[in-house]
Amino acid sequence: MTDAPVLQQINLVVTDLDETIAFCRLLGWDVEHPGFGHLEVDTGSGVTIEFDEVESVAMWNRGSAGVGSGTTVVTLSVRSRDEVDRMCAVLTEAGYACPQPPFDAFWGSRFAIITDRDGNQFGLMSPVDADRRYRPPQPPPAD
Repeated sequence: MTDAPVLQQINLVVTDLDETIAFCRLLGWDVEHPGFGHLEVDTGSGVTIEFDEVESVAMWNRGSAGVGSGTTVVTLSVRSRDEVDRMCAVLTEAGYACPQPPFDAFWGSRFAIITDRDGNQFGLMSPVDADRRYRPPQPPPAD
Protein backbone atom coordinates (compact mmCIF):
# COMPACT_ATOMS: atom_id res chain seq x y z
CA MET A 1 0.00 0.00 0.00
CA THR A 2 1.25 3.45 -0.87
CA ASP A 3 0.51 6.81 0.66
CA ALA A 4 0.61 8.52 -2.74
CA PRO A 5 -2.35 10.75 -3.57
CA VAL A 6 -5.16 9.17 -5.61
CA LEU A 7 -6.99 11.04 -8.36
CA GLN A 8 -10.49 11.86 -7.13
CA GLN A 9 -11.78 14.73 -9.23
CA ILE A 10 -10.90 17.26 -11.90
CA ASN A 11 -12.30 20.79 -11.62
CA LEU A 12 -12.63 23.04 -14.65
CA VAL A 13 -13.63 26.72 -14.55
CA VAL A 14 -16.31 27.70 -17.09
CA THR A 15 -18.15 30.87 -18.08
CA ASP A 16 -21.62 29.48 -18.77
CA LEU A 17 -22.91 26.39 -16.98
CA ASP A 18 -25.85 26.02 -19.38
CA GLU A 19 -23.40 25.77 -22.27
CA THR A 20 -21.31 23.29 -20.29
CA ILE A 21 -24.38 21.15 -19.62
CA ALA A 22 -25.18 21.08 -23.35
CA PHE A 23 -21.59 19.97 -24.06
CA CYS A 24 -21.78 17.25 -21.37
CA ARG A 25 -25.05 15.93 -22.80
CA LEU A 26 -23.47 15.65 -26.26
CA LEU A 27 -20.74 13.56 -24.63
CA GLY A 28 -23.52 11.27 -23.38
CA TRP A 29 -23.53 12.28 -19.72
CA ASP A 30 -27.01 12.47 -18.19
CA VAL A 31 -26.75 15.76 -16.28
CA GLU A 32 -29.26 18.26 -14.94
CA HIS A 33 -28.65 21.88 -14.01
CA PRO A 34 -28.01 21.99 -10.26
CA GLY A 35 -29.58 25.45 -9.86
CA PHE A 36 -26.29 27.21 -9.11
CA GLY A 37 -22.83 27.56 -10.68
CA HIS A 38 -21.36 24.14 -9.82
CA LEU A 39 -21.90 20.86 -11.70
CA GLU A 40 -20.55 17.46 -10.66
CA VAL A 41 -20.37 14.71 -13.28
CA ASP A 42 -19.90 11.10 -12.22
CA THR A 43 -17.96 9.65 -15.14
CA GLY A 44 -18.47 6.07 -13.96
CA SER A 45 -14.73 5.63 -13.50
CA GLY A 46 -14.42 6.69 -9.90
CA VAL A 47 -13.19 10.13 -10.98
CA THR A 48 -15.57 13.06 -10.87
CA ILE A 49 -15.32 16.01 -13.26
CA GLU A 50 -16.60 19.20 -11.70
CA PHE A 51 -17.37 22.41 -13.53
CA ASP A 52 -17.51 25.72 -11.68
CA GLU A 53 -18.56 29.09 -12.99
CA VAL A 54 -16.11 31.86 -12.06
CA GLU A 55 -18.29 33.04 -9.16
CA SER A 56 -18.61 29.52 -7.78
CA VAL A 57 -14.91 28.69 -7.90
CA ALA A 58 -14.14 31.92 -6.03
CA MET A 59 -15.91 30.44 -3.00
CA TRP A 60 -13.28 27.70 -2.61
CA ASN A 61 -10.21 28.95 -4.50
CA ARG A 62 -9.30 32.57 -3.84
CA GLY A 63 -6.25 32.16 -6.09
CA SER A 64 -8.25 31.12 -9.17
CA ALA A 65 -7.14 32.81 -12.37
CA GLY A 66 -10.66 32.45 -13.76
CA VAL A 67 -11.39 31.03 -17.17
CA GLY A 68 -8.53 30.31 -19.52
CA SER A 69 -7.65 27.36 -21.65
CA GLY A 70 -4.45 25.69 -20.69
CA THR A 71 -2.50 22.62 -21.50
CA THR A 72 -4.65 20.14 -19.59
CA VAL A 73 -6.47 17.47 -21.59
CA VAL A 74 -9.23 15.50 -19.85
CA THR A 75 -9.19 12.20 -21.73
CA LEU A 76 -12.38 10.17 -21.97
CA SER A 77 -12.49 6.50 -22.90
CA VAL A 78 -14.99 5.49 -25.55
CA ARG A 79 -15.91 1.92 -26.48
CA SER A 80 -14.59 1.75 -30.06
CA ARG A 81 -12.50 3.37 -32.75
CA ASP A 82 -15.65 4.28 -34.66
CA GLU A 83 -17.07 5.93 -31.54
CA VAL A 84 -14.20 8.45 -31.54
CA ASP A 85 -15.16 9.55 -35.05
CA ARG A 86 -18.89 9.53 -34.31
CA MET A 87 -18.61 11.61 -31.14
CA CYS A 88 -16.21 14.04 -32.78
CA ALA A 89 -18.67 14.51 -35.66
CA VAL A 90 -21.61 15.09 -33.29
CA LEU A 91 -19.67 17.65 -31.27
CA THR A 92 -18.23 19.54 -34.26
CA GLU A 93 -21.67 19.63 -35.91
CA ALA A 94 -22.90 21.27 -32.69
CA GLY A 95 -20.22 23.95 -33.16
CA TYR A 96 -17.45 22.77 -30.84
CA ALA A 97 -13.85 23.05 -32.05
CA CYS A 98 -11.79 19.98 -32.85
CA PRO A 99 -8.13 21.05 -32.69
CA GLN A 100 -6.99 17.44 -33.14
CA PRO A 101 -9.18 15.55 -35.61
CA PRO A 102 -9.51 11.78 -35.13
CA PHE A 103 -6.43 9.82 -36.11
CA ASP A 104 -4.80 6.45 -35.44
CA ALA A 105 -2.37 7.35 -32.66
CA PHE A 106 1.02 5.74 -32.30
CA TRP A 107 0.07 4.09 -28.97
CA GLY A 108 -2.63 2.04 -30.75
CA SER A 109 -5.80 4.02 -30.02
CA ARG A 110 -8.01 6.12 -32.22
CA PHE A 111 -7.80 9.61 -30.67
CA ALA A 112 -9.21 13.12 -31.09
CA ILE A 113 -9.39 16.30 -29.04
CA ILE A 114 -12.51 18.44 -28.83
CA THR A 115 -12.81 21.70 -26.88
CA ASP A 116 -15.72 23.17 -25.00
CA ARG A 117 -16.64 26.85 -25.42
CA ASP A 118 -14.14 27.86 -22.70
CA GLY A 119 -11.24 26.10 -24.43
CA ASN A 120 -11.08 23.13 -22.05
CA GLN A 121 -9.70 20.18 -24.01
CA PHE A 122 -11.32 16.75 -23.95
CA GLY A 123 -9.57 13.79 -25.54
CA LEU A 124 -11.71 11.00 -27.00
CA MET A 125 -9.75 7.74 -26.92
CA SER A 126 -10.65 4.24 -28.06
CA PRO A 127 -9.28 1.10 -26.43
CA VAL A 128 -5.66 0.35 -27.35
CA ASP A 129 -5.15 -2.12 -30.18
CA ALA A 130 -1.60 -3.46 -29.77
CA ASP A 131 -1.50 -4.40 -33.48
CA ARG A 132 -1.91 -0.72 -34.40
CA ARG A 133 0.98 0.63 -32.30
CA TYR A 134 3.85 2.28 -34.15
CA ARG A 135 6.79 4.52 -33.46
CA PRO A 136 5.72 8.15 -34.04
CA PRO A 137 7.55 9.37 -37.16
CA GLN A 138 5.96 12.85 -37.15
CA PRO A 139 3.43 15.05 -35.36
CA PRO A 140 -0.25 14.05 -35.63
CA PRO A 141 -2.14 15.21 -38.73
CA ALA A 142 -3.88 18.60 -38.67
CA ASP A 143 -6.81 17.40 -40.79
